[in-house]
Amino acid sequence: MDQNLSQYRIFYAVASTGNISRAARELYISQPAISKAISKLEDSLHTILFTRNSRGVQLTEEGRILFAHTQAAFEELAAGEQKLRRIHEFHLGHIRIGVSNTLCRFILLSYLKGFIEKYPHIKITIESQSSSRTFAMLEQQQIDIGLVAQPVNQKNLSFLPVMEIEDIFVAAPSYLQNLRLREGTGSGIFQAGNIMLLDKHNITRSHIDEYMSTNRIEANNLLQVTTMDLLIEFARIGLGIGCVIKEFVKEDLEKGRLVEIPLDRPIRKRTVGFACQPGHTSEALEAFLRFCREYNGPGGEPNHRD
Repeated sequence: MDQNLSQYRIFYAVASTGNISRAARELYISQPAISKAISKLEDSLHTILFTRNSRGVQLTEEGRILFAHTQAAFEELAAGEQKLRRIHEFHLGHIRIGVSNTLCRFILLSYLKGFIEKYPHIKITIESQSSSRTFAMLEQQQIDIGLVAQPVNQKNLSFLPVMEIEDIFVAAPSYLQNLRLREGTGSGIFQAGNIMLLDKHNITRSHIDEYMSTNRIEANNLLQVTTMDLLIEFARIGLGIGCVIKEFVKEDLEKGRLVEIPLDRPIRKRTVGFACQPGHTSEALEAFLRFCREYNGPGGEPNHRD
C-alpha cells in the first residue's frame, strides 16, 4: 500500500459524511487540506472517487468499492481500540500458568483464589504438568509463567520466591511398628523398608537422588510413584516410607497420622516461586505478579514486602 493511512482516513470521513466541510470539522483540519488529500489519493489510484454537486460529494462506482474496504478496516481498528480500552478499564487479559499437580493443589490454588476475587475478568489457563515441561514451555514462550522450585541455573528467567519447602521421609506409625516387629530394631530403615519416591521424570526425584547418593543411602525396596498426592496417600495407609514435602503434610505430622523419619543430615531445603521470561510480561501478568508480591501464600495474609 503506497498511500498514507491518513489519506484513507480522510477519504473514509468524506465518504461517510457526504460533505467535505463536515469531514473537515470531524477531523479538525481545513477544507483545502481535505480536498488536497482526496486529489492526491485519486491521482495515486488513477481513478475518480467522488463526483461533486451542490449538496456535497457522492461516491463513484470505484469510490463505493474502496469505501466498502476502508469501512471494514476502520471498523476493525475501532473494535481493536475498544478492546484495548476494556482490557485497561476492566483488567481483562489472559495468563497461561504452568504448574505441577502438587504445587497447584498446595500453593497455586490459594494465590488464584485471592487473585480472581480481585481481578475476576482476567482469564486463567492452567497447564498441569511436570516442572521440567514447565521450564521447556517457558523457554518456548508457550506459557506466561510457571510455579516451580527455583532452578540452580536460572536459565535467564525472572524468579519471584513465594515459600521455602523441605523434603522429608515419613511413614505411618503402624508401618514403622510392623517393620520393627518383622525386621528387628537393628535393621537399617532404608534397607529394610519399602521406600517410595517420585518417578525419574520428576525434578524433585533428581533432588532426592542427589541427596541419597551424596549420603550413600541405598534403598533395597523402591517403589516409584507418579505424583506427590499418591505418595502422601500411600504413606498414610501404611504402604511404606514416602519422601514428601514437609509443608504439605503438616497436619498429618501434628495429628500423628504420619511420623517423620530422622536423618543424620537433613535434605537441603528448596525455594518455590513464580518464574517468567523478563521482557515478555503482559498487563495481566504484571497484575498477577504484583498480587503475588503482596500476598503471603496459603495463609492468605498480606505480605508487605517492598
